[in-house]
Amino acid sequence: MSKSASTVATYKRSFYTALSAVLLLTSASSALAASDRVKTKTLISNDYCHSNLENHIPSYQYQSAEQQALSCMLAQVKPYQQADKTARQRYWAYKAQAWLNYAIHQDSINSRSTAGAYAAQTAESILQSLKNGTEKDISLHQDIPAMSALMRPDLWATISALKDSDGIAVAPREMAFSEVALIWAATNQCARGWRESGIHFRMADRWLEQARQAYVNAHDSQTNVALQARIVRYYEAYAPLDSGEDTCHGQALSPI
Repeated sequence: MSKSASTVATYKRSFYTALSAVLLLTSASSALAASDRVKTKTLISNDYCHSNLENHIPSYQYQSAEQQALSCMLAQVKPYQQADKTARQRYWAYKAQAWLNYAIHQDSINSRSTAGAYAAQTAESILQSLKNGTEKDISLHQDIPAMSALMRPDLWATISALKDSDGIAVAPREMAFSEVALIWAATNQCARGWRESGIHFRMADRWLEQARQAYVNAHDSQTNVALQARIVRYYEAYAPLDSGEDTCHGQALSPI
């Protein structure tokens, strides 16, 4: 074999050895990443299910670790929805429930979007605040997350006006459910078109109408006129923010 041929052969062997090492490291890294993801889900499940897992084994046998955790979190927010809790505690507990319902739905359809993760993380944060007694420190102000958009400024105006007017005191569940339904609806419209958003927009509209009616029934005419004026001001501020396009990039909704 000539010297040049020997050099080429040596180079090839070195190249393939290095390539094999790179591929091996890449495979190992991927396996470790997958392991970390599974471990994280298992830890979440253990965090929320360790105290009552044995009582719910039949419903868990076909669930993933994440589904188990979400189900257990749902059970844990229920006590904060009871009549002995403050309206603000109940509002946050119902909002956590709404986010968990969203996360469970996303998991059930094997969605790869960030919506399910955002919903689960938001619900978990709320639940921890309720457990720690710090829910009063959570701002009632709700910006629209990046996965969603402002598509019904009239409904968002009503939500903000009711919050400013202590509407949560009379309709904590309706306020919480309508808010998450609006975010859910717009997210669906951006991802899959208006046919996938209609049901959630209608749900948000119904919940919000119930909240507004409860507020009207609990207050005098002068207070209700003030609420309507506040809704109009918010609508005038929010309407220009709705581009009319099915594009989700989030939206800051500052109080006025």
